[in-house]
Amino acid sequence: MPQTEQLIDTLKRSLKAHRKTYRDVALALDLSEASVKRLFSEKNLSLQRLDQICGLLEIEISDLVQSMNERSHSLTRLTQEQEKEIAGDLHLLLVTVCVLNRWTMSEIMQAFTLTEPECIRCLARLDRLKLIDLLPGNRVKLRVSSNFAWRPDGPIQRFFQERIKEDFFRSRFTHDDEQLLVVNGMLSANSNAVFQRKLKRLLRDFDELNDADAGLPLEQRFGTTVVLAMRPWGYGVFAKLRRSQ
Repeated sequence: MPQTEQLIDTLKRSLKAHRKTYRDVALALDLSEASVKRLFSEKNLSLQRLDQICGLLEIEISDLVQSMNERSHSLTRLTQEQEKEIAGDLHLLLVTVCVLNRWTMSEIMQAFTLTEPECIRCLARLDRLKLIDLLPGNRVKLRVSSNFAWRPDGPIQRFFQERIKEDFFRSRFTHDDEQLLVVNGMLSANSNAVFQRKLKRLLRDFDELNDADAGLPLEQRFGTTVVLAMRPWGYGVFAKLRRSQ
């Protein structure tokens, strides 16, 4: 991706993180909201306008460039051995999930029974695995990109799949913050591919919301898991009734 596009994409993420809208940008640039949307869609921002938008966010253009560079060098996936190491230690897996969700060490110890030495040990291992940078004061800087994902059918994905079967679907999904939707139909191969692309787009929307909420206090954020699955399947309960092909 050309650097100009990367920089503007980074700017859009920064706007969301600061909870600024295109309307806010339009007021800062003395333009209509439609004009701002067009500038972003065409990725056509002058240096002067870029500087004005950075001023709205109270950052420098250099800060934006640094954020872009950090993102371009971030991890998108761990190796099989790295995931195996994390999945094999429940404390390490817990700390990994927490730091990926921007928890501090003190918040982890407040919520779970891990001691300070145990937390530091786990953070040091994550630093060695290059998942984080462990900073003075046991502060954490993530080294993963926003599209970071566990390996398909890897050790951690398999670990959580087993727990999903046991625990996730135990709910009746009747509360306001829960939703279970099951649909069944007959799709062509082309329609199947189209719908899979829509599911991936929905995952990107979730990641963007997750990034935008990362700056909120922990008490305003709640662990949320979304399971999206799609496969050819015709209700196994009817299998015995099928005629031989």
